[in-house]
Amino acid sequence: MCTDLKKILVIRNDKLGDFMLSWPALALLRQALPHCEIHVLVNSYTADMARLCPSINQTIIDPGPQAPWLTQWALARSLRDEGYDAAVTLFSTTRIGAILALAGIPYRLAPATKIAQIFYHVRLTQRRSRSEKPEFAYNQDLALRLLGDFGITSGSPPTPPYLRFAEEELTQLRNDFCLKHRLDSDKLLVFIHPGSGGSANNLSLEQYAQLAQTLHSSQGHQIIISTGPSELAPAQQLAAKIGDMAASIYHSTAGLEQFARHIAIADLFISGSTGPLHIAGALDRPTAAFYPRRRSATALRWQTTNRESRRLTFSPPESAAKEDMSSIDIKAAAHEISNKLLSVGQP
Repeated sequence: MCTDLKKILVIRNDKLGDFMLSWPALALLRQALPHCEIHVLVNSYTADMARLCPSINQTIIDPGPQAPWLTQWALARSLRDEGYDAAVTLFSTTRIGAILALAGIPYRLAPATKIAQIFYHVRLTQRRSRSEKPEFAYNQDLALRLLGDFGITSGSPPTPPYLRFAEEELTQLRNDFCLKHRLDSDKLLVFIHPGSGGSANNLSLEQYAQLAQTLHSSQGHQIIISTGPSELAPAQQLAAKIGDMAASIYHSTAGLEQFARHIAIADLFISGSTGPLHIAGALDRPTAAFYPRRRSATALRWQTTNRESRRLTFSPPESAAKEDMSSIDIKAAAHEISNKLLSVGQP
C-alpha cells in the first residue's frame, strides 16, 4: 500500500468528553505524519475545541443526523472534493459510514461494530462495550492500525499535555480572574464542576458541598464552582450549601475556548465524568473525578489523559449498587485528594 499519506480525515462527532479523548490519537497521527493534513469531522458544539488542537489542520462541521438528506449529500460531495487518502472513524454510525462511502475515500477504517462496518474497507475488532481499557486507548489503537496499514512507524506515543496555552497568557488570566473574584492569587484555585450534562451519574450537591468543606491544603485554597451556560442555578445552590467557606462562581458563557483557558489556571479540577473534566485532562491539570461502576461508564473506560500522578478517581464500593453515588465515602475522598493533590510538592 502507498505510504504517501497527504491528507486524512478523522471522525469523532459525538460529545465533548468523547472528542477530548481523541486527542492522544490525533497527537499520535501528527507525530507520525508531520507533513500530512489532518482534518476532523466534529459536531458544532465541539468545533471550538477542535480549532484549538495543535494536531488538526482543518475542522469540518457535521450537520448531524437530523439534517435533511440533501445536506448529508452535500457533506459527502464536499468530502469527495477534498481528495482524502484515508479516513478513520473513531465513533462509527451507519449515517457517517454511508457518507464516507459516497465520498469515495479509498481507505476507510472504523471499529467493527453493528451494521455501520459494511461501509468500511478495514475494520478493527475492539469490543468497547467490555470497557477493558481507556477510551483514548481504543482511539489510539485505530490510529496505530491506520499507520501500520500504510507501513508507517509510530514511535513512542506522545505524552500530555495535549493542549497548551502560553504561560504569560495564563499568568495574566489568573491575575485578572483573582482580581475580579476577590481571590488571593497566592492560594490554590480548586475548581468544582457539579454539572454533568447528563453524561453519567454524579455526586449530589450535598456531597459536593461536603467535599468542599472537608478539603485541606498546605498553602491554602479557594473554591471556584464552574458552570456552563445552562447550569447556573445548581452552581448557585451549591455555593449556598457550602456556607461559611465562601465559594466563587465562574459562569462560562463565552464559549468552550474561554472555558478551557480558565480550566488551565485551575490547580485542581473536581467533577463527575463530563466534558470539562476531559479538557482538564488534556491540559494535564490535576483532576479528581467521580464515576459510577456501570461497565460502560467506569473510571477505567473514561480515564482522563493527564499523567497518572495528577489524577484520582472514586466510585461506589463493591458492596453498593454500581450507580449508587451516595455510597462514596466523601470524607475519605477529600482526605486522599488533599494529601495527593493539594499538599506541598504535589505533582
